Amino acid sequence: MSIEKLARANVRELTPYQSARRLGGKGDVWLNANEYPIAPEFQLTAQTFNRYPECQPALVIERYAAYAGVKKEQVLVSRGADEGIELLIRAFCEPGKDAILFCPPTYGMYAVSAETFGVERRTVAAKEDWQLDLPAIADSMDSVKLIYVCSPNNPTGNLIDPDSLRSLLELAKGKAIVAVDEAYIEFCPQASVAGWLSDYPHLAILRTLSKAFALAGLRCGFTLANEDLIALLLKVIAPYPLSTPVADIAAQALSEEGIRTMRQRVTDIAATRSWLQQQLEKCACVEQVFASDSNYLLARFTASSNVFKSLWDQGIILRDQNKQPGLSGCLRITIGTRDECQRVVDALSALPGANPTRQEPM
Repeated sequence: MSIEKLARANVRELTPYQSARRLGGKGDVWLNANEYPIAPEFQLTAQTFNRYPECQPALVIERYAAYAGVKKEQVLVSRGADEGIELLIRAFCEPGKDAILFCPPTYGMYAVSAETFGVERRTVAAKEDWQLDLPAIADSMDSVKLIYVCSPNNPTGNLIDPDSLRSLLELAKGKAIVAVDEAYIEFCPQASVAGWLSDYPHLAILRTLSKAFALAGLRCGFTLANEDLIALLLKVIAPYPLSTPVADIAAQALSEEGIRTMRQRVTDIAATRSWLQQQLEKCACVEQVFASDSNYLLARFTASSNVFKSLWDQGIILRDQNKQPGLSGCLRITIGTRDECQRVVDALSALPGANPTRQEPM
């Protein structure tokens, strides 16, 4: 018997999440993973590498709770928000019995994580404006234990209407956990639902240091929830999820100075995003640029496959979204440095569009 035949059937058939690094490429302008373009500098202060770390590093928890405006007991730290996604499935979903629900186009790890654990993946397509189709969700709730909503949504960049989120939470009361993925919330902090935790015991919020905190390589994420929910997640998390160096740097990033630096990054990224959107709208090969509350822009292109390959060949790596429902012809562009974004604009300006004689708006 082959090793493959010994594996679970769903794992044999599983298509893994195609992360930016798995997709590869040999570019020098990496705008496909929603990373911050400049590496921050930190010096390690912890030296006790001979000892196992705390399961939940006290200083990291304390500082993140203060930053997020919640109690320490409402915070769990994990290996990126991706581990938080999996912990919720492990804690609440019975394989072969329960289902998760999510609304594509959205982040691909919800589906992959559920499939890995043998949990049904149920989808309700977002409406044309990428908002929640609440009646369709209500009709699909049978056996659903966990609902994922990404806001701002990846890859579309839009916020989910708060009234719709409240309606969803009411719909799910006593039936399912609602996990709101706020990986990009630093770019629109006013939209966070962290202040709703006291109203909804079945609300979980996923956060990360990978985006505005510029620490994608650190792999540090958070789940915010009420104490009873956090206690359940602590039963299924690994005994030492964060290494000592990760906890050390995370605590530094969450200092007062670290948070001030992060907010300046957000201001800079927002300015570059606005500039890039204006420039993209002038390119003949661009059909539409969608508004964004995140650190990336989604745009629809004429002959997007040719656009993607042309930029790839020039060392500019974007993220192809053509396979996502409703995103035919779309590419996602991370907001890099101004120079990197200028290279994108220059490369796109040389490409033809559906209407080569198109005039710039007055």
